[in-house]
Amino acid sequence: MTVKGGFRSFCLRATLPVVLWLLCAACTGSEAPPAKQNVSAAPPAYGDTLVEGTIGEASTLIPILASDSASHSVAGLIYNGLIKYDKNLKIVGDLAESYLVSSDGLTITFKLRRNVTWHDGKPFTSRDVLYTYRVIIDPKTPTAYSEDFKQVAAVAAPDAHTVVVRYARPYAPSLASWGVAVLPSHLLEGQDITRSPLARKPVGTGPFRFAEWVAGQKIVLEANKDYFEGRPYLDRYVFRLIPDTSTMYMELKAGGIDQMGLTPVQFARQTDSSRFKSAFNKYRYPSNGYLYLGYNLRHPTFKDTRVRRAITAAINKQELIQGVLFGMGQKANGPMIPGRWAHNPNVKDIAYDPAYARQLLAEAGWQAGPDGFLQKDGKPLRFTILTNQGNQQRLMTAQIIQQRLKQVGIDVRIRVVEWAAFLKEFIDKGNFEVVLLAWLTSQDPDMYDIWHSSKTKPGELNFIGYNNPEVDRLLEEGRSTFDIEKRKQAYYRIQDILAEEQPYTFLYVPDALPVVSSRIRGIEPAPAGIGHNLIRWYVPRMEQRY
Repeated sequence: MTVKGGFRSFCLRATLPVVLWLLCAACTGSEAPPAKQNVSAAPPAYGDTLVEGTIGEASTLIPILASDSASHSVAGLIYNGLIKYDKNLKIVGDLAESYLVSSDGLTITFKLRRNVTWHDGKPFTSRDVLYTYRVIIDPKTPTAYSEDFKQVAAVAAPDAHTVVVRYARPYAPSLASWGVAVLPSHLLEGQDITRSPLARKPVGTGPFRFAEWVAGQKIVLEANKDYFEGRPYLDRYVFRLIPDTSTMYMELKAGGIDQMGLTPVQFARQTDSSRFKSAFNKYRYPSNGYLYLGYNLRHPTFKDTRVRRAITAAINKQELIQGVLFGMGQKANGPMIPGRWAHNPNVKDIAYDPAYARQLLAEAGWQAGPDGFLQKDGKPLRFTILTNQGNQQRLMTAQIIQQRLKQVGIDVRIRVVEWAAFLKEFIDKGNFEVVLLAWLTSQDPDMYDIWHSSKTKPGELNFIGYNNPEVDRLLEEGRSTFDIEKRKQAYYRIQDILAEEQPYTFLYVPDALPVVSSRIRGIEPAPAGIGHNLIRWYVPRMEQRY
């Protein structure tokens, strides 16, 4: 799944295709060698609270209506899908105790668990799955995730614990798409989901129940003692809103929070003391997201491919990796994370070359003005990079880019906006020139929701307005076959086209840098990161604080 904004992410289960990355979340990754293992012979015990610092506040706790990581991080502890990814990033049953895919790949039969109840005590049944499917494909539902389910030809529920899904033609992400959070039909059926109180007081089937939401401060969850995989050891999980990473780090050291994503400078320079190492465990592994500059392709300046290519040529990506990430990351040259099977290793990335940038701008008609900045028809080459509040790493990236573009005659301003307003007033309304954001991507390479020309409506993920008929065709090819080689050919070609047209300047793939209080035991680093076994995290009785 992809989520927009910063990185919008899932901690326990990957459920949707793409997410806007607000934080470099400590939830997923390709591999997870920790800086220090959290090892203790103290036996597991129930009790205590884990407080996680978060930059952005959730927008809604109905997952299909949200596309930000802040919302999905909370909702991921409250809801379940039919399937999920295990610690090794393999698909396994979740609300489905088993599933069977037909030999032609066109039918999936899910057998649902029988011991699952909603947080209000009502039983979970196939009716809930049918409702979730129907509300997602309802044209009146403002969701960015309907496309997966529009591929379904029919859904049937032969009994309360069986769901049969049929497709008319091959759809490669079909099984993974059923990781979508299943919603309670008994509370939502016949209602306007956009007006439901569940947006602020959700009822799910997951390991934690909703307890409290204090706007602008915190969201409190409590352990679901009836959870079908066993109740979590932790009594409570609190998301505490702290919209600044420096302040958040001070709260971490003071004991006000137990977990956060460190910035590279914090990881490299501020956490090496023996006192810190005894109080916390930090981890480092490649994230599943990439940072990018996204151009509003409806804006006259950015309709010219030469301008977009020139901006990319004027940016030194390696400088960003060293100066902002302290070397803890790698270059991005497209929407596929290096190391994934669909990543094109031969894609022709635009190298740092200020002379080439000036040449392209001159070809596009931009000439030096009296103030040293380029202009055309009396108008300066000036634009604003818009990004979200509280992310120092992102602000530093924007400032370095600003200086590099100044050297080729481009006047760049930077505007930082509070997260909720950033999405509602700017992104969803297309009210921007250039955005600095990130996507957290799923394991399947399907990118339809971000790049297809049909996904440009308000609230959808192609908010830059990208439109390329060949890319549309390739996206449809890539998702309509189970043949890995055919899919690879389609995605390789898409990456070549994006590298040529530069609708984004793909910047870098940062490492995830989570840190957790050392009183929290049971953390098990794995290819899925550290959050996959959260219900098994515990605090020994003698070390419990709350």
